[in-house]
Amino acid sequence: MRTRSLVAGLLTGAAAVLGLAMPASAAEPPSGVQPLIVGGVDATETYTFMASMQTKSGDHNCGASLISPEWLVTAAHCVEGEQPANWQYRINTTDHTKGGEVAEVDKFVVHEKYDGSGPYDIALVHLTKPAEATPIEIGQSPAAGTDVREIGWGLTCPTRGCGEAPVVLQQLDTKVAEDSGCSGSGAYDAQTELCMDNQGGKASACYGDSGGPAVVKNGDKWTLVGATSRGQTASCPEMPGIYTDVTAFTDWVKQQTGK
Repeated sequence: MRTRSLVAGLLTGAAAVLGLAMPASAAEPPSGVQPLIVGGVDATETYTFMASMQTKSGDHNCGASLISPEWLVTAAHCVEGEQPANWQYRINTTDHTKGGEVAEVDKFVVHEKYDGSGPYDIALVHLTKPAEATPIEIGQSPAAGTDVREIGWGLTCPTRGCGEAPVVLQQLDTKVAEDSGCSGSGAYDAQTELCMDNQGGKASACYGDSGGPAVVKNGDKWTLVGATSRGQTASCPEMPGIYTDVTAFTDWVKQQTGK
């Protein structure tokens, strides 16, 4: 893990948190879909590890990443208080309505330090049987300035309720920002979270992207570094977004999965 100074602050109110991180977001009906990517483009490839958390009728709610044949990693706020039997995950497709494979789940594991908002926004999802898709490896914590790609089916307009979520998977190439970009609003923890550049207020993850991956290219393959957590204002791209630094939780993941 890269060394970063610990910066923490008090939440300034509901307006300071994007839908992707609102604690109740995963429990909301499809109309309350979590953050989408604003300013991105249609996916240029099929990410075998990408997953859509869906109702049994196929409505998208959150993103997730396949990290082993039987386990997904996502945001805690996507699954906290939810019953696994009510959800399914469609994996390895750029269209969340078809293709890939649909997996059933039997367990959600929310990080024990997650308090409903702020840091430790990470959870694991156990599949009832191994997926056929190729998982992604967890990489190394990226330094500020590192090229990173955000992926998700979140809104492509900036505010909750502004439009429909896309059917086609979106991607956004951006960079890891300095921690100072996320320290002014919300309880940002520089040891366990990543601050993502918003390209001057033009692009970011948004409602419906929660739990989805931030990835870094390592040679010829992608490695997982982040999971979408929350924003700092109600308008997604207005300020840099906050991601859980998945690489900071590799030991926790191993403890929970036994892998």
